[in-house]
Amino acid sequence: MPAEIRIAQIKLVPEKGALAANHARLMAALDQLALRGADVVITSECFLDGYVCTEPWVTAENLAQYAVAPAESPFVQEIAAWTRQIGAWFVLGCSRLAAAGVFNSALILDRQGQLAGVYDKTHCQTHDQKFCAGRALPVFPSDFGPFGVLICADRRWPETVRTLALGGARIIFNPTYGMHDERNLHMMQTRSYESEVFIAFTHPRQALVTDPAGQILRNETDDHVPFVVTTLDLAEADRVRAGASAHLRDRRPELYL
Repeated sequence: MPAEIRIAQIKLVPEKGALAANHARLMAALDQLALRGADVVITSECFLDGYVCTEPWVTAENLAQYAVAPAESPFVQEIAAWTRQIGAWFVLGCSRLAAAGVFNSALILDRQGQLAGVYDKTHCQTHDQKFCAGRALPVFPSDFGPFGVLICADRRWPETVRTLALGGARIIFNPTYGMHDERNLHMMQTRSYESEVFIAFTHPRQALVTDPAGQILRNETDDHVPFVVTTLDLAEADRVRAGASAHLRDRRPELYL
């Protein structure tokens, strides 16, 4: 199992409700990225529809017109073909159409372009209440070890990151669209530090990576940069978790509510 991986964070500002245009811009960026290569590619939250749920004219009743059914969407199929050609995992933010309704989702495509899993945003407030809320915090297996996914506001609850870390995740991919200020910077450092995990916070205007010691490894905010590639040594999470003052190992769960 390789410890070193290259992650690519897509940093494009999508247009509200313009699925075809956003997909075209993504594929143009992926054409450039193909020349550099990556093990995992991450987009921002609801990239395909531009996180259109924030608009007052979008309701729980008409949100479905901006959602995609993964098995049928030509956008997803083209991205899957790219992942298969390049041999990369892909974490794609979108509004997902399902039998139960529309979810704020991250589709997880493996190196063969197969849908390996789906994560649905679990913490839905304000405009996100137009979505159905996710009901699980799964950890996904991969050739580089288990990983987790959180979407935007999910990161504000320390329990979400801790749950994924306890499930074996050494890295968490975090598609987002919301807060990306200095407060968020410190919060992401804290989340990584307290749960000894890498976090790749991927926003249309920011590509941020924090490590298991709470250090900032990448913080790209230039709007002219369409993607950022960062090499990570996931074994660093193992080293930190085996340290003299490890947080996960030295927990006292019998004391906690």
